[in-house]
Amino acid sequence: MAGMTNARLRVILVGASLALAACKGGGDDGADGPYADLVAENVPRIERATGLKFKSPPKIEQRSRDQIREFLQSRVTEEAAARELLGQQTAYRRLGLLPETLDLKAFLVNLLTEQVAGYYDPKTKVLYVPDDARKEMLEQTVTHELVHALQDQHANLDSIQQTTGQNDRVVAASSVMEGQATFVSLRLMGGQLIAWDKAREIIRQSQSSMPLFSTAPTIIQETLLFPYLSGAEFMSRYDARHRRSSPFKAEMPVSTEQILHANAYFDTRDDPVRITLPTPTSGEPMYENDLGEFETRVLLFEHTRDQNLAVRAAAGWDGDRYVVIQTARGDGIAWLTIWDSAVDAAEFSNAMEEGIATRFKSPDAVPVPTGGKRYSARGRALMLWGGEVSGRAAVLFVDVPEGVDTNILNVEKVVLR
Repeated sequence: MAGMTNARLRVILVGASLALAACKGGGDDGADGPYADLVAENVPRIERATGLKFKSPPKIEQRSRDQIREFLQSRVTEEAAARELLGQQTAYRRLGLLPETLDLKAFLVNLLTEQVAGYYDPKTKVLYVPDDARKEMLEQTVTHELVHALQDQHANLDSIQQTTGQNDRVVAASSVMEGQATFVSLRLMGGQLIAWDKAREIIRQSQSSMPLFSTAPTIIQETLLFPYLSGAEFMSRYDARHRRSSPFKAEMPVSTEQILHANAYFDTRDDPVRITLPTPTSGEPMYENDLGEFETRVLLFEHTRDQNLAVRAAAGWDGDRYVVIQTARGDGIAWLTIWDSAVDAAEFSNAMEEGIATRFKSPDAVPVPTGGKRYSARGRALMLWGGEVSGRAAVLFVDVPEGVDTNILNVEKVVLR
């Protein structure tokens, strides 16, 4: 499964295929269990397709849906996970990506319990298959997870998953891992690579046929699918250039921009600007992270419902960072984006203006002397500012409770590197 937006959430959502820790119970199916023939048949095929060798034989065990749900519930209530989920939930509510009433922890547990088709745990080095897995999906599931087991022996998946505060980088890494597993498993179906348009359709249909997924907010649906779909497309391009190779370690993409745009990775590599935000001038900072180009695109689509506009307006992205704050009147957010050019920044700012007008039903707006506008709507004070930060074109979006000054971030103290 694909994930939401940061390292901790991605561990949880991608957990279906990367990172769920072992649940107690269930039998050890191992190399001599009921999956032995399936493993023996697919291991050499996967090694040929990836150019990597298994250093140790993979182990497979079964888990019940109840065991999976029990584990998920315990995972999201751990202190670190709960803190991360709260920060994520608050940020995405302020950005209008999650409903104010959605309980993210409960929703993710239910969603993953519905979605899990198989998963590999890098901590225990075990591949888990739900005991109710459909027979017709079993070979593809086992093949997909065997690729993850092989990846872990060469790229340390556990280390990738523990990265925090760098959502976009983790999404990019997850896209390589899920993309390679999807690309290889599809390629091995019948011994040939099926038409990619058909593959995309199959994956989307298999997800949308599940009741909870079909009701999920757009940001959850899209980030759930992105590592599979866009990741597999990236790996198809990579495989065409580097047969029997894998983009691990220094070759790993570091942004969704590099997953989405071949020239940003395969030509002159375009790494994003890293942003260090100053301490907010008011409120207590409680969470920091980034979106990346892909989730910026999703945000614009969420509020404009214009896919072409969203893709075009996000295309000049070169880095972003947000901070969630807590004030006496409630929570708020400041989100700074850096752009390739002033033209790109203006296009994004115009799209944001359109999104604000749609989301808040044409709120009252007044010009900001230094550039941009302030808005007042639904008990919130918003600001959209455009200008330069360290000589780079930038756009700042702020959303705080009414009565709180929107000047919560001193852009002159932002550090770019």
